[in-house]
Parts: sequence; C-alpha cells; structure tokens
Amino acid sequence: METTFQGKVWTFGDDVDTDAIIPARYLVTSDETELGSHCMEDALPSFATKVARGDIIVAGENFGCGSSREHAPLAIKGAGVACVVAASFARIFFRNAINVGLPIVECPQAARETEQGQTLEVDVGSGVIRNIHSGATYETAPFPPFLRRLIEQGGLVPYVQQRLKERDPS
Repeated sequence: METTFQGKVWTFGDDVDTDAIIPARYLVTSDETELGSHCMEDALPSFATKVARGDIIVAGENFGCGSSREHAPLAIKGAGVACVVAASFARIFFRNAINVGLPIVECPQAARETEQGQTLEVDVGSGVIRNIHSGATYETAPFPPFLRRLIEQGGLVPYVQQRLKERDPS
C-alpha cells in the first residue's frame, strides 16, 4: 500500500466548515469528481482549478466543522487532494473522511509551521511528516494497518465488500 503522499500545500485557517469545503448548493450529487470541481469554492474560488492531483491541504483547528455531510471529504478527494493535515478535525468530518477513504492527519505543530506553497511529505504508515522546504520533521500517530487498508481500498464500503469477497469468493 502507498503510505506516503508528497504534494504542494494549500493552507486554510481555523474552523473551515463543511459549507466552505463544498457549498450546499452543490449537494444534489454524490459524484466525487463533480463535487471536486466546486471544492473550497466559497473559501478560495480558484482552488478547484489550480489544485493539482496529489496536493495537500493544511489547516488549523476544527477542520470540517458544521454539517455532518460526507460530501465534504468526497469533494476534497474529487479535487485530487492526497491528504489533509490539520491541527484538529471536527469529529464527524474525521469519521466521514475515513469512511470515504480520505487520509487525514492531526498534527498541530505541522499545521502551525507549514506555509502556503511549500511541499510536504506525509507518511501515514510511520506517522512522519516532512516539510521539504524547511527540513522540519513532525511526528504524529501512524495509521494502524486496518486503517491503511481501509484507506487504500477507497473507504469503508469497498473495504467491507472486499472482506466479504475474501470470506466467500464464489
């Protein structure tokens, strides 16, 4: 499994709510590509057109607060973001992100010290985050093997489908 992500950083502040991640007017679909084309539209209108596949969002405290919609992490995945590093996450957003297969890492120091446009390398297997520009290294809790597998398979539903298939291959 790929456990390391490296990409250009897009920074956001504290309390980025799910309406800022994906405005409610686009919630008529669950198609992650369509949602991704509007990701962060109200917070940074050019984000969806400028973000590159593999880039990383870094944010402050309480990322993903607000509505419990799982469209928010789907929009981030659909925009091509490889993972999100934040000082902290809203609990429901955290659960939704894992359920849809979006790697998210909580690391207050990395969130505080990383600047827009820098490059981060995030290894969810070892729990090490490296800032390629500054040389700083941060440690966080590594993902346990079952969580890495769940993320690798694209989320909870594909994970459970694969587990059922392994039990009964017929």
